[in-house]
Amino acid sequence: MDIVVVGFGFMGMTHTLNILKNPNLHLKAIVDKVPENILTKLTGQSGNFSTGNIDAKDLSDVKIYSDFAECLKVEKPDACVIAVHTALHHEMAEMALKAGVNVFLEKPFCIDAEEGESLINLARSKNKMLMIGHVVRFMPAYEALKNRIDSGEYGRLEFLTLSRFSGVPIWGQWKDKQKDFGSSGGALFDLVIHDIDFAQWVCGAPDQIEARCLPGKLSNHDYVSTLWKYTDSDVVVKIDGGNTFHADYPFHAEFSARFENATVFFSSQDPHSMKVATDTGIISVSVGDANEGFSNELYYFADCILKGTRPDRCTPESALESVRICHRHTL
Repeated sequence: MDIVVVGFGFMGMTHTLNILKNPNLHLKAIVDKVPENILTKLTGQSGNFSTGNIDAKDLSDVKIYSDFAECLKVEKPDACVIAVHTALHHEMAEMALKAGVNVFLEKPFCIDAEEGESLINLARSKNKMLMIGHVVRFMPAYEALKNRIDSGEYGRLEFLTLSRFSGVPIWGQWKDKQKDFGSSGGALFDLVIHDIDFAQWVCGAPDQIEARCLPGKLSNHDYVSTLWKYTDSDVVVKIDGGNTFHADYPFHAEFSARFENATVFFSSQDPHSMKVATDTGIISVSVGDANEGFSNELYYFADCILKGTRPDRCTPESALESVRICHRHTL
């Protein structure tokens, strides 16, 4: 399958690395507005954690473009991975879908829910795949938690708390976005949406939201604390997160889930294990590395294209619901 990557920042590099690792995928081209910077970005950490390095020789046969429209016309790929700034999501995804190309679009879908709806309709009319990269759904520890919620192994879920924090992002285009306050959606739409999306995936959209947001350098909601409640369930969900801390503050994410018969908890500070606590002790359950989520989601997308199946694990409709829930936190 021929794929092009659009945007070569932190996530574009991550997806490029995973495409190169998969023998069933062929990286035809990379599109970036500053193509001469691509080779200088290949090593080192360019986001809030490292996902690996790319060897320059692996890109020796990959075409480089600064214009996405030209790339689509010349390369005619089967699919594209779009990892540009959120404000460009609709424009780039629409361009690809109109060209008959399957689209993997980084989260958040579109901050404007109507734009997201239009892309869903366009993908349907073109009979093309549209999937949004909500990577937490594919991270091993979170997969393990969902499996235990669905199976009822520890009884009914009663309380779920999720948190995700980082320092204010200053890599890539983020410095520029500090000058364009609010345009990125801030931590609510870029960081906290990971846990909002996971919570709505496993528990559904809440009936009641009690939210508090604080401003930061990017938006009026760079810190979010929220409590979700449901009319047809006793489960309560609490989410905290943001990027209001100084730039070198280390990224960390955690969850704790109280079931009737056990509490399951995880921290990115101990990324390879999930703990299960009961009234008689704690056991450790081995889980894969969180970075596996990035390859898992991309390979799932490719597999759905090859099999001609809908991406039921992460539909664009579900991703759009997460955007709408984010907006409910700003009211």
